[in-house]
Amino acid sequence: QVQLVESGGGLVQPGGSHRLSCVASGSIFTIKSMAWYRQAPGKQRELVAVVTSDGSIHYAVDVKGRFAISRDNAKNTVYLQMNPLKREDTAVYYCNAAISSCAGCILHDTWGRGTQVTVSS
Repeated sequence: QVQLVESGGGLVQPGGSHRLSCVASGSIFTIKSMAWYRQAPGKQRELVAVVTSDGSIHYAVDVKGRFAISRDNAKNTVYLQMNPLKREDTAVYYCNAAISSCAGCILHDTWGRGTQVTVSS
C-alpha cells in the first residue's frame, strides 16, 4: 500500500508565505505525477498545480505567478510554496500522486487526507 501524508498547514496572514509538503511512502516503484488540489468550503475540489516525472509543470490560472510546485524524487516528496497568499486561498489542500508499485503495474491515483490552510488577519 501507498500513503501520502501532507504537512505544513496552518494560519497565515494575507500577503504572507507558506510551504506545504507531502511525502509518499509504502510500496513505490515509480511516481508519474504529483499534484496539489484544494477544496474551499462550499466549492468543488480543484487542481492547484501538478508536476510530472519529466519535470513538466502546470498551474491553475489563479495561482500562477504566486505558487511554486517542486518535487524531490529521491525523497518521494512534493512541495507547494505559496507567496503571496490571499484570503481566497483558504482551503483544505490535498496531495495527489499517480503511483505504480512494480514494473508493469497500473498507476494508482492516490490521495492524502488534506491539510487546512487558512489565510486571515
